[in-house]
Amino acid sequence: MAQPFVKKDDDHDDEMEYSPFMGIEKGAVLQEARVFNDAQVDPRRCSQVITKLLYLLNQGESFTKVEATEVFFSVTKLFQSKDTGLRRMVYLIIKELSPSSDEVIIVTSSLMKDMNSKIDMYRANAIRVLCRIIDGTLLTQIERYLKQAIVDKNPVVSSAALVSGLHLLRTNPEIVKRWSNEVQEGVQSRSALVQFHALALLHQIRQNDRLAVSKLVGSLTRGSVRSPLAQCLLIRYTSQVIRDMSNHGQSGERPFYEFLESCLRHKAEMVILEAARAITELDGVTSRELTPAITVLQLFLSSPKPVLRFAAVRTLNKVSMTHPMAVTNCNIDMESLISDQNRSIATLAITTLLKTGNESSVERLMKQITNFMSDIADEFKIVVVDAIRSLCVKFPLKYRSLMTFLSNILREEGGFEYKRAIVDSIVTIIRDIPDAKEGGLLHLCEFIEDCEFTYLSTQILHFLGIEGPKTSDPSKYIRYIYNRVHLENATVRAAAVSTLAKFGFMVESLKPRITVLLKRCIYDSDDEVRDRATLFLSVLGGDGTLDADKDSKEFLFGSLEVPLANMETSLKNYDPSEEAFDINSVPKEVKSQPLAEKKAQGKKPTGLGAPPAAPASGFEGYERLLSSIPEFASFGKLFKSSSPVELTEAETEYAVNVVKHIFDNHVVFQYNCTNTIPEQLLERVNVIVDASEAEEFSEITSKALNSLPYDSPGQAFVAFEKPAGVPAVGKFSNTLTFVVKEVDPSTGEAEDDGVEDEYQLEDLEVVSADYILKVSVSNFRNAWESMNEEDEHVDEYGLGQRESLGEAIKAVIDLLGMQPCEGTETVPSNARSHTCLLSGVYIGNVKVLVRAQFGMDSSKEIAMKLAVRAEDVSVAEAIHEIVANG
Repeated sequence: MAQPFVKKDDDHDDEMEYSPFMGIEKGAVLQEARVFNDAQVDPRRCSQVITKLLYLLNQGESFTKVEATEVFFSVTKLFQSKDTGLRRMVYLIIKELSPSSDEVIIVTSSLMKDMNSKIDMYRANAIRVLCRIIDGTLLTQIERYLKQAIVDKNPVVSSAALVSGLHLLRTNPEIVKRWSNEVQEGVQSRSALVQFHALALLHQIRQNDRLAVSKLVGSLTRGSVRSPLAQCLLIRYTSQVIRDMSNHGQSGERPFYEFLESCLRHKAEMVILEAARAITELDGVTSRELTPAITVLQLFLSSPKPVLRFAAVRTLNKVSMTHPMAVTNCNIDMESLISDQNRSIATLAITTLLKTGNESSVERLMKQITNFMSDIADEFKIVVVDAIRSLCVKFPLKYRSLMTFLSNILREEGGFEYKRAIVDSIVTIIRDIPDAKEGGLLHLCEFIEDCEFTYLSTQILHFLGIEGPKTSDPSKYIRYIYNRVHLENATVRAAAVSTLAKFGFMVESLKPRITVLLKRCIYDSDDEVRDRATLFLSVLGGDGTLDADKDSKEFLFGSLEVPLANMETSLKNYDPSEEAFDINSVPKEVKSQPLAEKKAQGKKPTGLGAPPAAPASGFEGYERLLSSIPEFASFGKLFKSSSPVELTEAETEYAVNVVKHIFDNHVVFQYNCTNTIPEQLLERVNVIVDASEAEEFSEITSKALNSLPYDSPGQAFVAFEKPAGVPAVGKFSNTLTFVVKEVDPSTGEAEDDGVEDEYQLEDLEVVSADYILKVSVSNFRNAWESMNEEDEHVDEYGLGQRESLGEAIKAVIDLLGMQPCEGTETVPSNARSHTCLLSGVYIGNVKVLVRAQFGMDSSKEIAMKLAVRAEDVSVAEAIHEIVANG
């Protein structure tokens, strides 16, 4: 076959590459296809025409029924040729044309003849084509031949039959499952490829039988697999078995771990990498289990093969997200990869170093990254910027050097996504580290002086309007903002006017100067800018009464009371008439995410991509939702909303998760329900909660969901009263009750009569950590010393035997639900002692800080000295009580 792309003339570097198929037309090729009907077949010419037909088909060219049939019948005449190359092309074109069941009969006899031919190449290809085009009826006729082919001595024929079995399993599983004995024999084959395909097919046949898969893995892990490809498959199946066993509550020694570890000593590099990756991805993997895998990956970092270096550093990069201390031994090897010629390897190395490095190595890493950034594409730069953002949150005291680096690269050339990533990182640092606010805002002001992206300019101006007035000297930002009114397009000018108005309203001393600037804007050429200037002048020139100020503040800084998605839907459905659009008619309920979206969801947005205080679907959204429901409006201010807790397994017919909303005197459970059955409509959906194991709670009200159509999420609520300010805990049993109505698939209408039903959900617990908010502090030492030393409460606890210090620290953090500070949640490898710093806000808005010192003896017994300081001494005592009872 001709190469798809070649040079016209190698001596001319400026010549464009061209395709030998360029300019071919379907009509002309169909005319050429008449050569198939010649009495004397020309194999070379026929092969060229078939190649063109295949090219057209693969480019998406559609053939009419008549054209496809005509080509198919012409091609069948080529079976009379004995040319091996042409015969292989005939097999390809028949597969691509996918003839109908009526036409298949024409070639079945020829293909079956080839399937029993003495030429192995004919046999293998004929099997592949037959299995692609025949239906279940014809399959039963050739089943005997396929079984024989699976155990054929020729590996090409055997592999062809096994691969065909993998395809047929989707359409005719009952027939293929009868081949288990022959496939089992194929697993013992000496051919690497046959063993690989046989193992894949055998697993597919048994995949729905967990016990059968476990037995298969158990028998093969004893050493009967010689093919490296099959060994890689076996490692994947073994990992799946280990996951299934842990999901079904099997405790004790992790099964098959010894097999995975033994694969790390295999002679094939692909097997070693697969085993190392499998070990690192085990659920709840310990440092002891990780060590051999990390050691092997470290050796690959210095491999002369780029693919091995890439695979190793990519795996270590993933490990560093969950076990950063386990990767620190590889840091020296990864530093040498920063200058690797392969930029993908260099990017992964630097981002891994940023995750695993300690506070003292930050400056050195920044110097290396500065030289590295100019050599890589924007897509890699974005990865580095995201890693730097995480590093700054981890080590807040190093914000100056990190902020300087971000501001420098912000001035360099780059595309929109790259610049947005940098701006988002600076915004995140400003929000999380108060000391970085003024410097960060100045960097953003300098950036918008020559920013070419309207979106970024407007977002930065909006952010300036919120944060700028709260700084020590707000006036220094006015010049940058007003410059945008003169030098930018209408969209940015309008945003600048809004930002100026916010400064004028929030900073009384600036109001006269802002008024003068806004008066100049009323002569702008754009009507939006003029209208905003006029409106804000009116707001700033109000009568000064308390109500007027409150209304102005709400107008300038308030958030929309209804979800934007609901507002958009209501506006689209609004029929223009004399009656004005009423915003009160917009539903205020926040729809929970559909199950499919939830599975595909990536990480939460940060920086400018997120609203100022919290994500709209997070705390603010929940607060608006609960305050809009009359039954809960009297509960007071919401203290905390938990992350969703799943109450059903992933693939069940009804998906339910619950969010715990904590108030001072109440707890509200928000059950987010999704109906995943298209043929059903659920009505009167409610959750019956049994609080017999939660004695301090008493149910006061519930709110059912009237209707739950397919894949349209909704919420049901149950509210409990509890003692005021007390971190009451308890266990709740949940039962979903509803009326099921069948839905006609053709009309989409539900039947009138329904059947009452119920569905048992998982139990739910309210724990002590639900009453503590995670709130970080930029300088723990200053915050600790600012609290009264006399109110400090200290005690010592024995935590029993643990696998490592890190495991004990994680258990304490999870128990208290507090925010680790200054990266102290990570423990150096082989450390015998460690100090962890935690901060948070206790219910009642009481700030609390914890300094926990851990020590481990030779028998792995762990002791902890816990020092707590809080604004209220009773809260410090409550923290100790939580630990004592935990």
